Amino acid sequence: MKKNLVLIPFIQKLHCKPIIIVILCKFKFLSKKDSVRMRKIKYELEYIVNTSPNILFTCITTPSGLSEWFADDVNIKDDRFTFFWDGDEEVAKLMQQKKGDSIRFQWEDDEGEDYYFELLINIDPLTKEVALLVTDFAEEGELEGAKLLWDNMAAKLKQVIGG
Repeated sequence: MKKNLVLIPFIQKLHCKPIIIVILCKFKFLSKKDSVRMRKIKYELEYIVNTSPNILFTCITTPSGLSEWFADDVNIKDDRFTFFWDGDEEVAKLMQQKKGDSIRFQWEDDEGEDYYFELLINIDPLTKEVALLVTDFAEEGELEGAKLLWDNMAAKLKQVIGG
């Protein structure tokens, strides 16, 4: 913690002697880890997709599948997926994968937190409709934008698989 002494001369207009005001300021320089993070809100979205569960599973779990709709490019090294968009990159850790069912990631920036995003395949027992269920977290002020982004990505996914 640093202490700075700031001297501010203040001259009153009515021919008075100058008054010097001393203000003690305390500054703490925060690292990225120390910065205050806003609490994120969990939300879930559902998209009906006219395709087989196997094709959808490939689209949500493989680099080639994800690069068709989720990101411009995707690389995997160990349990780390690197996603590329317009020259930017983000890394997510693979937290869980259930064959033929779901995949869960956690962004590097969220490590140590209970935040993740999950893509889950749901088959309606009566209609046999295949749906992609998305679970994600966003800060309150970013919630609508995050939902819109998922809507756009789901539309691209449907376009890619013809559903």
